[in-house]
Amino acid sequence: MYKIGYIAKQLNVSTDTLRYYERQGLLQACVRSPAGYRLYDDSALEQMRFIVRAKAVGFSLKDIQELLTIKIDKHNHSCEEVKSLTLQKLAQTRQRIEELLKFERSLSVLAERCCGGEESADDCSILTALEDVDGSA
Repeated sequence: MYKIGYIAKQLNVSTDTLRYYERQGLLQACVRSPAGYRLYDDSALEQMRFIVRAKAVGFSLKDIQELLTIKIDKHNHSCEEVKSLTLQKLAQTRQRIEELLKFERSLSVLAERCCGGEESADDCSILTALEDVDGSA
C-alpha cells in the first residue's frame, strides 16, 4: 500500500492533483490508515498512471472518465468507441491550433507595427489598434 505522497512523487504530480482526481471520481483510495492517510494499492497506482498519461496527451477529465469506463469494462465496449473519442479530441486540438496560429499572426502584426521605443505610449500603435473596436483605424 502506498501513501498519496509516494504516488504523487512516482507520477510527478502534486498530491493536490491526486486529491482533485479523487474528488472528481476518477480514482479512489483503497483504504485509509488509522491516522487517516489515503492508501493506494498497485491497481490504483496503475489507474493513476493511465489518468496522467491520458491527461498528458490532451484528454479532458470527462474524456478520461469515459476512457476509464471503457477500460474497466472492455468486453462491453468497442475499439471504435475509443477511436471515436480520440478522433474528437484530435479535431478539437487541430481547431485550437488554428486559433493559436491566428493569435500568433495577429500578435506578430501588432508587434511589427510598434516601434517599441522609449517615447510615451500616447501614440502606441498596439494600444491604438486594440482600442479600435470597429476596425476603422
